[in-house]
Amino acid sequence: MERIKNSCVAVIIPTLNEEENIAEVIHELKHLGFLNLLIIDGNSRDRTVTIAKKLGVKVIHQNGHGKGTALRQAFSYNRQNGNHDVVVIMDADGSMNPKELFPLIEALNGRVDLVKASRFMFGGHSEDMSLVRRIGNTLFVLLVNSFWSANYTDLCYGFAAFSKGAVEKLYPRLKSTNFEIETEMFIKAKKLKLTVVEVPSVELRRKYGKSNLNAFKDGFQIFKTIIREYIHPNE
Repeated sequence: MERIKNSCVAVIIPTLNEEENIAEVIHELKHLGFLNLLIIDGNSRDRTVTIAKKLGVKVIHQNGHGKGTALRQAFSYNRQNGNHDVVVIMDADGSMNPKELFPLIEALNGRVDLVKASRFMFGGHSEDMSLVRRIGNTLFVLLVNSFWSANYTDLCYGFAAFSKGAVEKLYPRLKSTNFEIETEMFIKAKKLKLTVVEVPSVELRRKYGKSNLNAFKDGFQIFKTIIREYIHPNE
């Protein structure tokens, strides 16, 4: 299959107070040839938006709060204004290596709907995960694999590439408002019988600042999402 051109790829990046990180992420993506960048900003109180616009990146302001709300709005915006062949989601904190977009995208070979990065398969690891988060992620993976006969090795990691068709099928069914959005996407991909593959990823340490994720609060929301999806199989 002909290699997917970078111009056919939209990269969606949710932001919230990432002024110290966003410029480096944008510069590296552009250097690698990814020019269709979309920042969905959750009402940052710092210079995140100013920096992104100065670097020529399209910024849309989030309606509401939370990462899930941001991604759902960004998916909708892309469908209406770009509808690219491939949509990639990644974080703005510098923990995800833009060079890893290439294996993510290349794995979308016409027979795959969704490619997700994994920190826990052979070749991947995390430089920035606490013991509590590691235990939680392991538990969630076991539950999801058991409930939906999946074989995921990672679940709570928002670095993934979607075919246009996958976005069309997933977007209308997504409900999550916060960090549980990744778990919901990967569960619903199994419910919809989408073809999902994983590729190894090395999660780097956040460059600057603190994560907006709360291990206990957001972990409980992820658990609730898994149980909700199991109880309501047709949602």
